[in-house]
Amino acid sequence: MKLVLAAAVMVGILAAPAAAAPSAPAAPSAAYAPAPSDKPPFPYADCIKATKKRGESQHYGKWHCDQLVKKGWVRPPKR
Repeated sequence: MKLVLAAAVMVGILAAPAAAAPSAPAAPSAAYAPAPSDKPPFPYADCIKATKKRGESQHYGKWHCDQLVKKGWVRPPKR
């Protein structure tokens, strides 16, 4: 009985490093290729349209887009 228990422990010890070894990261899917406009910075006009679509007031939408300009997510408006 001790022999069977010892064999089970040895199998567990030998299998643990193989199970704990990190697997290689999956390759990114080739099917997803974002369009150039899907990356920041986005146009200011698109930001204003998005805030209207979300139901934000005109004043709050402008403030929101101005904050995103400061963070670099939106290009400044052309004045």
